[in-house]
Amino acid sequence: MSAPSHPELKAPAGSAGLLALSIISALVAIVAAGLSQDPIFRFQVEIFALGAIVAAFALNAGLASGSLREDPDRYSDNVIKAGVIATMFWCLAGLAAGTLIAAQLSWPRIFYFPELGFLNFGRLRPLHTSAVIFAFGGNALIATSFWVVQRTCKAKLAGGIAPWFVFWGYQLFIVLAATGYLAGATQSKEYAEPEWLTDIWLTIVWVAYLLVFLGTIWKRKEPHIYVANWFYLAFIVTVALLHLVNNAAVPVSPLSHKSYGVFAGVQDAQVQWWYGHNDVGFFLTAGFLAMMYYFVPKRVERPVYSYRLSIVHFWALIFIYIWAGPHHLHYTALPQWAQTLGMTFSIMLWMPSWGGMINGLMTLSGAWDKLRTDPVVRMMVVSIAFYGMSTFEGPVMSIRAVNALSHYT
Repeated sequence: MSAPSHPELKAPAGSAGLLALSIISALVAIVAAGLSQDPIFRFQVEIFALGAIVAAFALNAGLASGSLREDPDRYSDNVIKAGVIATMFWCLAGLAAGTLIAAQLSWPRIFYFPELGFLNFGRLRPLHTSAVIFAFGGNALIATSFWVVQRTCKAKLAGGIAPWFVFWGYQLFIVLAATGYLAGATQSKEYAEPEWLTDIWLTIVWVAYLLVFLGTIWKRKEPHIYVANWFYLAFIVTVALLHLVNNAAVPVSPLSHKSYGVFAGVQDAQVQWWYGHNDVGFFLTAGFLAMMYYFVPKRVERPVYSYRLSIVHFWALIFIYIWAGPHHLHYTALPQWAQTLGMTFSIMLWMPSWGGMINGLMTLSGAWDKLRTDPVVRMMVVSIAFYGMSTFEGPVMSIRAVNALSHYT
């Protein structure tokens, strides 16, 4: 009897191309650093060059030794494991930064360092928020989306080496953003502080992420596209749109870190809070609802309570959420009709949000006993409950009369 055949392990498609791109990027960054008179710009492109050099050496070593190989018949789980590790690392980093700035507010005489400008509250506060939202939350979303799309499509991640480019490219974005904050590079936009160079790099990484996700769905062996993938797609596509519009800017020069936004005045405020609110709506809501719709049924070993309700939840959420941003600008120069529009859609948002919460909780029907024995299920239920509470608080606080008290006192 002949021995069973094993699939030949091959280097991921595109590895050689990414190696060449890393070398070219490193050379361009080194030249830019040498030509620039801006110390912050030089600092950032030197970090970029270092990242490109490390990537080039790692890819070259992997290709030469044969260690950079994968089984074409197995899911791409190594990149997901790396994503989980990065998620926990950035969680600790974000919480540490938050603890430090909390101590600065509580004991300013002890934790204020006038000779160390990079440790000032004004630079550490965006470091904390970005680390928790984009580094911790972003890595969790990327890792879980790669896990879910493979299992629900019964297909390996598309793009060959591209998922690894997305992972390491996103880590480089986090480092560029964080070091930029500490160095004083900011465009002073809430949740969108990184300057133009870092924004362009994130755009490249995010487009690669979208193509990997879409490519995996395209080659799926499962005819139905599960609802969790719709939520992940809404998160990826909408965040891309928000990022491109809100960060539209003109650099002072190609060798300067500083740029000026294309919007000004009340238009800039409106675009900023269209972005800021929908970053919460799609980065911190749609993506995590995708997790709920996959991991809760899997953990309790029950089908989604109402699949029809999950579809209604999806379409209602993505249509209504995008209009709610003006509620951040009550009692400002924004026209009152726009403020009222944002308030109205915010109140409407209560209904699909609670529909999704009920759908998640009722998925435990027939498995409520797991609350006594499974701590993971308990954490999931608490998470869904807090989602319900926060999506009640938001619509109430968007009412102008309530906002006058909650926002301006």
